[in-house]
Amino acid sequence: MIVMSARTYEVRTYGCQMNVHDSERLSGLLEDAGYVRAPADADGADVVVFNTCAVRENADNRLYGNLGQLVPKKAARPGMQIAVGGCLAQKDRDTIVKRAPWVDVVFGTHNIGQLPVLLERARIAEEAQVEIVESLETFPSTLPSRRESAYAAWVAISVGCNNTCTFCIVPALRGKEKDRRPGDVLAEVEALVAEGVIEVTLLGQNVNAYGSDIGDREAFSKLLRAAGGVDGLERIRFTSPHPRDFTDDVIAAMAETPNVMHQLHMPLQSGSDRVLKAMRRSYRQDRYLGIIAKVRAAMPDAAITTDIIVGFPGETEEDFEQTLHVVREARFTQAFTFQYSKRPGTPAADMEGQIPKEVVQRRYERLVALQEEISWEENKKQVGRTLEVLVAEGEGRKDDATRRLSGRAPDNRLVHFERPDEPVRPGDMVTVEITYAAPHHLLAEKPALAVRRTRAGDAWERRTAAPATPAGVMLGLPTIGAPAPVPMAAQGGCSVE
Repeated sequence: MIVMSARTYEVRTYGCQMNVHDSERLSGLLEDAGYVRAPADADGADVVVFNTCAVRENADNRLYGNLGQLVPKKAARPGMQIAVGGCLAQKDRDTIVKRAPWVDVVFGTHNIGQLPVLLERARIAEEAQVEIVESLETFPSTLPSRRESAYAAWVAISVGCNNTCTFCIVPALRGKEKDRRPGDVLAEVEALVAEGVIEVTLLGQNVNAYGSDIGDREAFSKLLRAAGGVDGLERIRFTSPHPRDFTDDVIAAMAETPNVMHQLHMPLQSGSDRVLKAMRRSYRQDRYLGIIAKVRAAMPDAAITTDIIVGFPGETEEDFEQTLHVVREARFTQAFTFQYSKRPGTPAADMEGQIPKEVVQRRYERLVALQEEISWEENKKQVGRTLEVLVAEGEGRKDDATRRLSGRAPDNRLVHFERPDEPVRPGDMVTVEITYAAPHHLLAEKPALAVRRTRAGDAWERRTAAPATPAGVMLGLPTIGAPAPVPMAAQGGCSVE
C-alpha cells in the first residue's frame, strides 16, 4: 500500500499586525484543508503563500525579488504552487501574474477564506487563478486559525478604516471600517482563555473608533471593561488608536480595569500643526499632548510609544522642530520612526515640496538620536523596580549565548533576566528586580524572586509535546516580537493610524 504524504505549506508575512492576524487564518485554512506546515529545516514547501504589505515604497520590489528566487525551486518540485495575497495583491491584481507568470493564485484582503479553493482550482485548471473582491466576504476572525503562540493572541475587533490620511493607501485596500459584534469578540477571547491564553491584544486599523459601525461612541471602553471581566485573562492590550477618537472614557477604562495594561501606542506622525493638516490628521499638537497628559494623570506609570514620519512633503525645518518639541514633551518610551516614502495612489505622492533624500536622512538621524536619549532615560527609571515578566518564546536573540530568558513587563518593555534554577516555560510568569537599563531593553541580573507556573505555560508545554505536523487547527496566539505588539507605523504597517 502506498501512503501519500500530506502537502506542506509555508506562509511568509510582511507588514502590520493585521497581516500577522490574517496569516494565522491562512495557516488555519490550509491545515483545515489537509495541508501541514513545512518543518523549519525543510528545503521548501509544496505551497508558499506571500501575505503582502503595500505601505512601504519598496514593497513590490521585495515581493518580486522573493518570487524570482522561487523559480528554480518550483521547476525542481513538481506540483509546487505559489500564492500571493494581502494588500499588494489587492492593489496590483493582474499585474502580479504578468510580472511573475509562475504565480498560481492571487487573492485580496477581502477573500482570504477562498485560498484553499483557489489553490485546488489552479491545480485542476493548470492556470493562474486571480480573484479579488471589493468588499469583505467573511470577517477573518471567524475563519480557522493556527496561532503562532500558546500564551498571547491577536483578537481583531474591526477591519478597515474610515480615515483619509494623505500618506496612507490602506483604506483603499482594506475598505471602510467594519466592526465585529461585542459578543463575538468576547466569545473569541473566552475561547482563547479556555485554551490557555493569558494575554490578548485587541486589534484594528483604528481600534478606538470601534463602535462607529454599530452606533455607540463608547463601545470601545465598554469592550475593554467587558474583556477585563473574563476570568483567567491576565493582560489586555490594544493597537492602534487614533488621537481623534481617544476619549476620556477609554482612559478611565484603562485606569480602572486591572488587567488592561498601562501601555499605549498612539501614532503622532508629526508634531507640526501645518503638516498634520496636510496629512489630514484630525488633531493638532495641543490635542495630542493633552491626551498624553490625561493618560499620565490617570496612570503615572504608563509607557507610551508612537509612530513618526520624517520628511512629509512640504515639511520645513520649523515643522520638524515642532516634532522634536513633542518628542521632548511626551517622553515616549519608544518611537517607531520612518522616512516618508511616496506611495502611488495616495494624495501625498503628488504633492509639491517633496523633500530631498539627504535632508530627510539628516532629520531622521536627529530624531532617532533624541528618542534614543529619552528612551534610555525613561528605562533607567525602571532600575530597582520589581516586575512580573511574562516569559516569551524567541524574543531574546542572544538568550542562548547568555543563558538568559526574555519576556515582557506589564507595560510591554522587553526584559532579559537570569534563568531561574527551576524550569520555566514560555507563558509562565517570573518576578525579577531590574538592575540595568538600555534604550531598548531592561536587564535583571540577580536571581529571580519568584516563578509562577501558569495555564499558558501548560498550554505551551502541550503544544510543544504534540506531533510536529498536527492534523488539526490549534488555538493559541502569535509570538510577540520586540518591541511589541506595536504596528509598523503608517509608513510600515496598516494597523497604524
